[in-house]
Amino acid sequence: MASLSSIKAPINNEMQEFESYFKSSIKTKVPLLDHITNYILRRKGKQLRPVLVFLSSKIIGKPTRSTFTAAALIELLHTATLIHDDVVDDSYQRRGFFSLYAIWKTKIAVLVGDYLLSRGLLLAVAEKEYKLLEIVSEAVKEMSEGELFQIQKSRKLNITEEEYFDIIRKKTATLMIACAGSGAASVSADDSRIEKLKKYAEHAGIAFQIKDDIFDYQKKGLIGKPIANDIKEKKITLPLIYALSNASAVKKREILGLIKRNDNNSARIKKVIDFVVSNKGLEYANGKMHEHKEKAIECLSVFPDNEAKRSLTALADYITDRNR
Repeated sequence: MASLSSIKAPINNEMQEFESYFKSSIKTKVPLLDHITNYILRRKGKQLRPVLVFLSSKIIGKPTRSTFTAAALIELLHTATLIHDDVVDDSYQRRGFFSLYAIWKTKIAVLVGDYLLSRGLLLAVAEKEYKLLEIVSEAVKEMSEGELFQIQKSRKLNITEEEYFDIIRKKTATLMIACAGSGAASVSADDSRIEKLKKYAEHAGIAFQIKDDIFDYQKKGLIGKPIANDIKEKKITLPLIYALSNASAVKKREILGLIKRNDNNSARIKKVIDFVVSNKGLEYANGKMHEHKEKAIECLSVFPDNEAKRSLTALADYITDRNR
């Protein structure tokens, strides 16, 4: 598997320039807000979304100022949604550090998320990037719809595989589609190439979310057991959907009953995990994830070979092979 640093190699200069550009986009004269945004900057994640914006532009041409605006707007939006997600999910950790919600509590966390979103919108308006604004606004709408639909289905515990894919397309893939589409559009790509890159991002985004859902049954916490956050939050994801589809009516009622009355009871959680593993739920999800990875890579076949294309191919592999 290629490292993330090698994937970023063709856009190293752009990413270094983006660091300064992004910092300036969230700078403020309010001391508390400045302190919090510095905390965010020091704990930045993998920056996969800006990377996707720049690679999607560079596979076609030379990144422009519009490319930087797109990357900053999407990163601001993504950071805002993560902050709001932590409040909604009552989550005290983000990327191995305390979340803003854990340190500054609900009111400040929500307001900081609002601030970042507004900064992104104002940046796009100042640059007169109205098409970009439309692309990203549509992404926000779809992400909200996906999240709300998942909450609705988690209350009834009756999600189908088709509904699951609709949810993760909206929740996760939509923003990656916006990255690829805006990156390509920023260098005046024609519609057909923009659509190919958007389809690449859609399949890569779906693979990314399936990988996260598999992690929930495998990733180890401090006590050496799967974290199982999805089970605790009554979220029915692909490994469990498949396992339930192959279970008897009696067994299905038993497992759904365990999830429904779950109070973070480790014995109940273990029963659900063991059920998913024994019914090959992880194997099935892994197979679907690789299907979408291959579809993503196939979308790149229309582009001539260059460094950016090789990095986008490696990024699809990285998404499915990563260990966190």
